[in-house]
Amino acid sequence: MLFNHTYLFTAITDKLIWIFLLVAVVLVISFLKDKRMKGRKIIFFGDSLTEYGVNKGGYLYLMKRMLKDQQITDCNLIGAGIAGNKVTDLQERLIRDVISKSPDVVVIWIGINDVWHKYSHANGTDEDTFNKTYRNIVKQLLADNIKILLVTPGVIGEKTDRSNLADDELDAYSQLIRNVAADYHLPLCDMRHLFSLYEKENNHANAEAGILTHDSVHLSDAGNKFVAEEMWKALKAV
Repeated sequence: MLFNHTYLFTAITDKLIWIFLLVAVVLVISFLKDKRMKGRKIIFFGDSLTEYGVNKGGYLYLMKRMLKDQQITDCNLIGAGIAGNKVTDLQERLIRDVISKSPDVVVIWIGINDVWHKYSHANGTDEDTFNKTYRNIVKQLLADNIKILLVTPGVIGEKTDRSNLADDELDAYSQLIRNVAADYHLPLCDMRHLFSLYEKENNHANAEAGILTHDSVHLSDAGNKFVAEEMWKALKAV
């Protein structure tokens, strides 16, 4: 019986082609992953949600774990949140806490206290001031060639029947942020919308808290996990 050299050559060639394609796919995936996250300094600029987010179990803590799981060791996630901050506070410390650090990306998550403090402290932020100040922050960052991810505020109360303290106002302030994203062609993580969808699916008892928050505002364990996952998805577009 004659040995079929042509068949053997074809089989070996086909196998080598498949190995080459597999290696190429792995290299491309690795390149895309590194290109998106490798070597980046990302500052998360906000209020108590971000300040507490760096603690164990917080959303920034969880995102750092995600980086570790993907073996991305040189992406630096920095929390620059201060409890009680409103958009005017971010403007005041923008250079000191953000621009002076030379970040590649800034994530802006603000708006809860601008609304909430109207009721709790009688010193919230009116819509016009919020809009102008927010836009000034964005313009300053863009002038320094810093990439930006905008994030709408979450909730002040988790009820799904529109009976929370400031649903209409939070919707209005969230729309202002959406408008900024559209005007400047910036990526947006619409947390207000995402929270609403999650609550409708999971808050069947119309509870004021205990789903994504532990006190109607600040994130629970489930809330931190949810925010970490959504922020991670959104950063891929930055």
